[in-house]
Amino acid sequence: MPGMAEPILRVVDVAKSYPTAQGPLPVLRGVSLALDVGQSTALVGESGSGKSTLLHLAAGLDAVDGGAVFVGPARLSALGDAGRAALRREAIGLVFQQFNLIPSLDVRGNLDFQARLAARHDASRSGMLAARLGLDGLLDRYPEQLSGGQQQRVAIGRALAAGPRLILADEPTGNLDEATGDAVLDLMLALVREAGAALLLVTHSPRLAARLDRVVRLHDGRLA
Repeated sequence: MPGMAEPILRVVDVAKSYPTAQGPLPVLRGVSLALDVGQSTALVGESGSGKSTLLHLAAGLDAVDGGAVFVGPARLSALGDAGRAALRREAIGLVFQQFNLIPSLDVRGNLDFQARLAARHDASRSGMLAARLGLDGLLDRYPEQLSGGQQQRVAIGRALAAGPRLILADEPTGNLDEATGDAVLDLMLALVREAGAALLLVTHSPRLAARLDRVVRLHDGRLA
């Protein structure tokens, strides 16, 4: 319809296989998905169904074998390595289960890292995120001095600090106890809504998935 906003993420008939000694192993078999700005979507499915693979393709961290991935108007396969890296800096926030914090930077440095790369560092926004994440008393600590829940809050703050249009999160609460995981998801959903971003979140938890706007299921490399 005229005037409708373009989806921030479009995955169009995407196929992906990985080589094995027995030949190519298909992981994704013609997956199509669209995500609008302001929409949160949970991606669920059994282990090995291709959830993390799809997330990596959406981030441009891996290349499709067939089909196409678009972030806004940009087709990832047309950008080259440098172009995809620039798009991740400017438009995408990534949250991994493993946190991937930089050990040599304190909490403040980790929170600001992505925003500085994108040349969009805003001290007032960083301060707001630190306060909302319960980190404002920990800014001078290093990752090894933090609990798992605190590290995950830093990782979420880092992903949101640059104001990305698309958040891709792979089991962001998978290493946390239920109460901490619920609190982290509450905060992530609130911040994503306030920022007008879109969220694609991989989870094994039907309970957590049900709290997002939409749930899509991968089964045998296809959306069921």
